[in-house]
Amino acid sequence: MTATAVASEARATATTRILQEAREVELAVQLIHLGARLQVLQSETSLPYERLLKLYKEVTGRSPSKGQLPFSTDYFLQWQPNIHASLFENIRQSLLKNAALEDIEAVMRAWRLYEEQMRLCGIEPLLSFTRAWRLAKFCDAKMLMRARCTHCGAHFVADPYINLRHYVCGLCKPPARAGKGRASGGLRADD
Repeated sequence: MTATAVASEARATATTRILQEAREVELAVQLIHLGARLQVLQSETSLPYERLLKLYKEVTGRSPSKGQLPFSTDYFLQWQPNIHASLFENIRQSLLKNAALEDIEAVMRAWRLYEEQMRLCGIEPLLSFTRAWRLAKFCDAKMLMRARCTHCGAHFVADPYINLRHYVCGLCKPPARAGKGRASGGLRADD
């Protein structure tokens, strides 16, 4: 290889590296605007922690929340969170099936659609972006799955060990106290 060819290849590699870093910075900024925690940024980009921390502070004007991400599937199986989780996961699965999207792009678009739907219905969203991202990870890892309700036919997030033959969703058979609380913006079970 000649010196000119080596120099040209080095420039092309440097340009590719710069473009990749710019894409990752753009993704990180989008995730921060959606409310992603720093751990999500670390998982979805290859940017160093210090760079992500600085970027987070620049975008939000404050330090990121401390503490670990929730790591339990139980939250998504409770009555109201399950309905929200099911809506989000059904949107995400539809996007993955019908559009050529990267996993994180599907999560971002599904969360935007979920949040918009909640706003239009006047319901307080129970899923933050980070919870929605975690839900997607649980479903992809088969720690949670979508089950078809035997009464209404809709798909709901469920424990992977349930009996699918007799599964009934929380909308067809809500728990005794479901929707009786006074919290504004929540789902209500009208008598």
